[in-house]
Amino acid sequence: MYHYETVFILTPVLSEDQAKEAVGKFRKLVKDFGGTLVHEEAWGLRKLAYQIQKKSTGHYHLFEFTAKNGNIIAELELAFKRDERVMRFLTVALDKHAVAYSEKRRAKAKAKKDAPKTENA
Repeated sequence: MYHYETVFILTPVLSEDQAKEAVGKFRKLVKDFGGTLVHEEAWGLRKLAYQIQKKSTGHYHLFEFTAKNGNIIAELELAFKRDERVMRFLTVALDKHAVAYSEKRRAKAKAKKDAPKTENA
């Protein structure tokens, strides 16, 4: 079983609903090609380090998934290239250390989210 992480940037001219629809399309593609989505993060609209297609912001999204073979990457990246809403994308294979780090990071974020909020009086 291979572990992968994909980050893609959608064009900022999309509304929130349009961005969610595009993300849903790619989520479905991962599942259709035999992948299992482990984790997903929407980072929201962020400033780019440099302009891409004369745009200085973009909707960032991260998928972490597992697959039995590497063919899913070629299919997913082809879909990214064909979709005009995607400005950039990057897929990396995770080794065992990166997977462990990712699990630790998710657990830490979950603990922080679930922690009771205290008020400073």
